Amino acid sequence: MKKIGLFFGSFNPIHIGHLILANYILENSDMDELWFVVSPQNPFKEKKSLLKDHNRLDMVQLAVKNYPKMRASNVEFSLPTPSYTIDTLTYLQEKHPEFSFSLIMGEDNLNGLHKWKNSDVLIKNHHIIVYPRVFDGEKQDSEYLQHENISMIKAPVIELSATEIRNMIKEGKNVRPMLPPEVFEYLDGSSFYK
Repeated sequence: MKKIGLFFGSFNPIHIGHLILANYILENSDMDELWFVVSPQNPFKEKKSLLKDHNRLDMVQLAVKNYPKMRASNVEFSLPTPSYTIDTLTYLQEKHPEFSFSLIMGEDNLNGLHKWKNSDVLIKNHHIIVYPRVFDGEKQDSEYLQHENISMIKAPVIELSATEIRNMIKEGKNVRPMLPPEVFEYLDGSSFYK
């Protein structure tokens, strides 16, 4: 059975931190592919600074085109919004019974996992790979890390945020080193985030 890792996010924009992390997970796990699932709307985030869905998908497709084990997914574009991870996973499992899907999430999301829709079903039916994050607030030893379906991966901690990149673009600062070259070219000369 083909093992697919699902990396959900708004990718507003996708940056080199996302690619470094995705590549690390692919190279240090038994995953066959990693899909960047571009979310139309995260139930926990405001939509006002979000670039149009197709623009964010375009950037992810450009970013992963030279990585044969990575792909962009627009699966959530046709599902009801806001997007709930459990609904997307259920839909994908029905559409692709030949694949085994794992969820990739940051350590900061693990502490709030109990707030997610049907989180108990999510944990019971899917493997969750957790990568380390620097985040505000108290770092807790989550009881979730004791669960057999949840594993922590010692990926590099990348302190790079899409919010910071958007703010730098707005201020006219150089963000070239933070973005895949194709994504930089896509944004350069556009009015996105200005």
